[in-house]
Amino acid sequence: MKKRMFAVIAGLLVLTMALSACSSSDSSTGEATEKTNIKFATGGTSGTYYAFGGVIAQTITNLTGITFDVQSTGASKANIGLIADGEVDMAIVQNDVMDYAYNGTDLFEGEKTDNFNAMVAMYSEVCQVVANPSAGIETIADLKGKRVSVGDAGSGVEFNAKQILEAYGVTFDDINKQNLSFGDSANAMKDNKIDAFFCTAGTPTTAVMELSSTNDVKILNVDGAEAAALIEKYPFYTAYTISKDAYKGMAEDVTTVAVKATIIVKPDLPEDVVYNMTKAIFEGKEDITAGHSKGAEIDPQYAVEGVSVPFHPGAEKYFKEIGVLK
Repeated sequence: MKKRMFAVIAGLLVLTMALSACSSSDSSTGEATEKTNIKFATGGTSGTYYAFGGVIAQTITNLTGITFDVQSTGASKANIGLIADGEVDMAIVQNDVMDYAYNGTDLFEGEKTDNFNAMVAMYSEVCQVVANPSAGIETIADLKGKRVSVGDAGSGVEFNAKQILEAYGVTFDDINKQNLSFGDSANAMKDNKIDAFFCTAGTPTTAVMELSSTNDVKILNVDGAEAAALIEKYPFYTAYTISKDAYKGMAEDVTTVAVKATIIVKPDLPEDVVYNMTKAIFEGKEDITAGHSKGAEIDPQYAVEGVSVPFHPGAEKYFKEIGVLK
């Protein structure tokens, strides 16, 4: 599996990807889409979006003949700008950042950007609240008065932290707020400079794994009435369970919430093209999973939950066809 994944990533390092086109007569979609080329914005070359996006692109090409120019970018916020400006046709973003853009809130306060549609939600990016067990923190409410890193200033993580704390009656004014990256947060906890930190990423997350290999950690629950109120107010969140096997020292599963890595597209992409790409993702799940472990999370019902932005008509057609949308 690793060899296949490395091969995909290596292939993406060329400036423009001309993925081999398949004849439409052999395609599972049965549409003549071999002449379509999609500019696909992903993320940094060392991140999941770029690697996973490459596997998605290759699989769609194999099944439909659609070709891709897979681009390395600054991820969610930058990708929405690229879509809105017409510089790319398709992008991967977090569904909460997508919601902010579409409604002109939080990260996009005063910068409403709604010139895009959702295509498919792919996998979970989990909201993890990591605490030092010796700091006397049992619940989110106990973060009052503590030294807490909430991610980089202006990041999606910072807004996740603000919203989760709010659900427990805690504000940034109630904590000793610090803005550190995941890696810097883990190092700060090792050095006893912070008591807890927020991290939104796929699990297991490298920074948390490395921390748990040398230090005791506690992952806090985001559950019960507080989680229900959070999800009701911010519909881009979904419930998520972190397995006790995710990190060293976890005694039991942890219930929390997650946002989703989601593919968005330009509204003016032809309906049949988006339909065929959406269909190919689900028909090609086995190949996607062989190329990247996140492919295992691909699921039709999951793909439409927590998506607060209208689906592209092509994606909507496919999801109605298989019965996950009415």
